[in-house]
Amino acid sequence: MLGKGGVGGGGGTKAPKPSFVSYVRPEEIHSNEKEVAEKEVALRLLPGEQLLCEASTVLKYVQEDSCQRGVYGRLVCTDFKIAFLGDDDSALDNGGETQFKNKIVGENDVPLHCVDQIYGVFDEKKKPLFGQLKKYPEKLVIHCKDLRVLHFCLRYTKEEEVKRIVSGIIHHTQAPKLLKRLFLFSYAAAVHNTVTDPRNHTVMFDTPKDWSWELERTKGSVKYKTVRVNEGYRICDRLPAYFVVPTPLLEEDVQRFQGHGIPIWCWSCHNGSALLKMSALPKEQDDGTLQIQKSFLDGIYKTIHRPPYEIVKTEDLSSNFLSLQEIQNAYCKFKQLFLIDNSTEFWDTDVKWFSLLESSSWLDIIRRCLKKAIEITECLEAQNVNVLLLEENASDLCCLLSSLVQVMMDPHCRTRTGFQSLIQKEWVMGCHSFLDRCNHLRQSDKEEVPVFLLFLDCVWQLVHQHPPAFEFTETFLTVLSDSLYIPIFSTFFFNSPHQKDTNMGRENLDTQSKPLTLLTVWDWSVQFEPKAQTLLRNPLYVEKPKLEKGQRKGSRFKHQRQLSLPLTQSKSSPKRGFFREETDHLIKNLLGKRISKLINSSDEFQDNSREFYDNWHSKPTDYHGLLLPHIEGPEIKVWAQRYLRWIPEAQILGGGRVATMSKLLEMMEEVQSLQEKIDAKHHRQEAVHTQAPCLLRNSARLSSLFPFALLQRHSSKPVLPTSGWKALGGEDDLAKREDEFVDLGDV
Repeated sequence: MLGKGGVGGGGGTKAPKPSFVSYVRPEEIHSNEKEVAEKEVALRLLPGEQLLCEASTVLKYVQEDSCQRGVYGRLVCTDFKIAFLGDDDSALDNGGETQFKNKIVGENDVPLHCVDQIYGVFDEKKKPLFGQLKKYPEKLVIHCKDLRVLHFCLRYTKEEEVKRIVSGIIHHTQAPKLLKRLFLFSYAAAVHNTVTDPRNHTVMFDTPKDWSWELERTKGSVKYKTVRVNEGYRICDRLPAYFVVPTPLLEEDVQRFQGHGIPIWCWSCHNGSALLKMSALPKEQDDGTLQIQKSFLDGIYKTIHRPPYEIVKTEDLSSNFLSLQEIQNAYCKFKQLFLIDNSTEFWDTDVKWFSLLESSSWLDIIRRCLKKAIEITECLEAQNVNVLLLEENASDLCCLLSSLVQVMMDPHCRTRTGFQSLIQKEWVMGCHSFLDRCNHLRQSDKEEVPVFLLFLDCVWQLVHQHPPAFEFTETFLTVLSDSLYIPIFSTFFFNSPHQKDTNMGRENLDTQSKPLTLLTVWDWSVQFEPKAQTLLRNPLYVEKPKLEKGQRKGSRFKHQRQLSLPLTQSKSSPKRGFFREETDHLIKNLLGKRISKLINSSDEFQDNSREFYDNWHSKPTDYHGLLLPHIEGPEIKVWAQRYLRWIPEAQILGGGRVATMSKLLEMMEEVQSLQEKIDAKHHRQEAVHTQAPCLLRNSARLSSLFPFALLQRHSSKPVLPTSGWKALGGEDDLAKREDEFVDLGDV
């Protein structure tokens, strides 16, 4: 990373400023090229990956304390990634051995699809780079969609190599692409024998059998049926080949408006109510056509209103909820808070952190999504009413809310395979336009709208508030968000199953050419070794106990709750205000003014949702039952592991939840060891115990943002004055100085 006093120069014109500390002295670089070349790390290419351009004698900046330093190496661009190959790997390390390695994307690799913006530095001024350049920059700054910021100095690079590498990176990350030219297809053609991990039990929902299984699991098969009317996508290419509709619905009705205006089943509640979705009918100006549409919809509503179906409540998401433009604008502002160029910029923005966070509205959008999901849950659970989600294409906010509701209501969706199956059902088969929403083709008329990332952030809020209820960890959610930009998996690179099957050669099975086969993202063995995969599973998750003979359904094992107590937030009688009664008075004065702005107090729950919400939070949590989040202002937090993981100043050495988790795992291991000794003494069969991840040992050396940062680099400016709390003055003084002393990790 580079400070204001960093290296100048570009294209061999300017000398470096004295503040820069390099591992290679400028006068030695060209004389030592042969020696350095022998030490350089070899470029590792995936099947089908091709080298496009490269530049030698590039310095990659790294940051430690307040000093800038760089590592000499080679910058390369392939048709899959940008990679830096340094001759001194230890200098690029995060202070220790990186044990959580991705086998596809290295620590110094950036997939082309992960590049967000490219900047050049000209005479110490940073400017965005587009198209053909007349002048080439002194330094290259790359902002990534995973919020990394990479700095490269081109001061010592040959002029021709600078032109090639800068032009190549700009072209291959910004120029519009054809779908067939994505690396996805090169990789698929190069990998002939694709093997799926046999341990992957994710339901793909690409066969009628999968849908029938889901209907049976949720006990919805009495009122709903799987239809094959769109087999071969002959009715609509914005629907999956198979889906579920109310049993009385005729196939002719499905075909009438190419699948529009049809209630499609998402999930059934234990009490018989169901969650449905519907894409709106095309907007027509002709009165005759409008009358036909009205008569058609009246018939559909009559079908789903009569017994045995419950009353239907319609949620029109296109007019009464968030717009995609709101989501896009909020995230554009929000992500800028984490694209930090250097330590100086970090501390400059830290003093106005809460103001910037509030103005982005991202946390408020998360809260609104969770609030709407709670209201839908209340209709299904308490009122026994069917809920019909209505949206123009039923493929954006319908996907988000239907998925959130199922995570809250269905404990199966809180297991790893259940969650993966949920994404397959509601997002992939629900025809969410991943290709367009992520703008993988870099089309100028399309802008990125992170609807799926918003969903993951909402799920993270639940995981953070109720850790024992989830089989997967926040690390799982983080690497899942990173996988959006890795084009060897088909999961997130198509707008619909029809588009995927058409472009993978599966639409016409009569052709002699064998259809291409791609891995799904759910085969985690492709990205991580077994040791690293242990960090994707929550060791504190307790599976639902199977009832033994004579055991009543309501009885519970006490040790399961006690084991989770240290990570479980205490509950108090809920209030409409922002703070609970037991909230410390000092913290109220310190943070109250800022946090109160993070929530619109006039935005109350609808109907009976407030009473439903308050009643649930007044009772002990059943981690295998209904799960509701806290949505008051201070309860909605920043997903630190994803957004802050590349910022050294935001890390806490030996602190955070990682330290708590590590201590709990040590206790678990001790208990397991004692249990094994007791079992051996009594000659009983050895019980199967959860193996605690060995990567979490030595918590004193772990960063609070583990496993993406092993050690904290000590910042030159402390978060709190070293003289202690007494030196801060009274509570009134603290309230005035709130922004100066608030740590990012407390958000």
